[in-house]
Amino acid sequence: MHADITDLRPLFLNDIPMMDVRAPVEFHKGAFPNTVNLPLMDDEERRRVGTCYKQHGPEKALALGHRLVSGEIKARRLAAWTEFARAHPEGCLYCFRGGQRSGIVQQWLSTESGIHYPRVAGGYKAMRAFLIDALEMAATQCSYTILGGLTGSGKTEVLVRLPQGVDLEGLANHRGSSFGKRLTPQPPQIDFENALAIRLLRMRHQGMDHFVLEDEGRFIGSLSLPLALLQRIQHNRLVWLDEPFEARVTRILDDYVVDLYAALCGHLDKDQAWAALSDRLQQSLAGIARRLGMERFQRLSALMRDALAHHQRHGDPSRHRDWIAALLAEYYDPMYASQRHARERRLVFRGGRAEVLEYLSASTLAA
Repeated sequence: MHADITDLRPLFLNDIPMMDVRAPVEFHKGAFPNTVNLPLMDDEERRRVGTCYKQHGPEKALALGHRLVSGEIKARRLAAWTEFARAHPEGCLYCFRGGQRSGIVQQWLSTESGIHYPRVAGGYKAMRAFLIDALEMAATQCSYTILGGLTGSGKTEVLVRLPQGVDLEGLANHRGSSFGKRLTPQPPQIDFENALAIRLLRMRHQGMDHFVLEDEGRFIGSLSLPLALLQRIQHNRLVWLDEPFEARVTRILDDYVVDLYAALCGHLDKDQAWAALSDRLQQSLAGIARRLGMERFQRLSALMRDALAHHQRHGDPSRHRDWIAALLAEYYDPMYASQRHARERRLVFRGGRAEVLEYLSASTLAA
């Protein structure tokens, strides 16, 4: 008799390695951290079995599945499952509902490799529901302080220094603005939500019930914040980080130009890296062209092109400060100012970096 795992919490608290035996198309729509996709059927096999099920019923579909996954194909997949199970004896396996597919893999591991490997009762669907509930409970049962500040203030740098800080932009792999795209792509929406739920679950397990979040809008790049958490961000007490204008310009220059170019050079040759930097900056500006207005967009585009030409010719990125300063002064800062009145009703503290860190450290410990 094979054991089924019914207590899902330890799987996420303890980073239990998991084998996902769903087809790749299912896995890429949403999965969990610390999970490897070792499917029973590939996408085409799954499609054929599904069609057979609809047309001829479960028995013929099961028979087709066994014919498709047999011989050398079965041997290769069994070898991969066996290798994973032996490398991770503390691990487990799952399929979508914890039913037939995971049961077949579990049975083959037992009868042909002598490994009794547990599967998750309810599979992916049960674990996903568990994490949705965990996220909802964290949003409604815990208290929050929201960290705000103008673009380039370095809010993330403050957040990551706080034990109770939750870096939403880090989990979303995006800095939040039009220029915030990172070198690697954002995760699928479901993966982002799962990672956020696990982060909050672990923090609550450590005894935390008060968290600090950055003041975010509905979207971080292409990903949307869970509604319950967004409501907490929009209505909880606000701490404002003040940073001098020139320091903000420098931070954006470093993050969005200097560091990005260095990262691109680590993956591409010099000419390709330069072309990628130029394309990315100009596309980011074009992404907000309508909101800037044509005259302003053309003026900032000219400043950016001049800065890129100077940077490429002399290796000096300093001229990027011109378009960055104009973008802050004429676009991002006025956008925050238009929302200032609503924010001020929630404001409980404002100050520089050291003062904000001291306040948040003291207030979260006392919460």
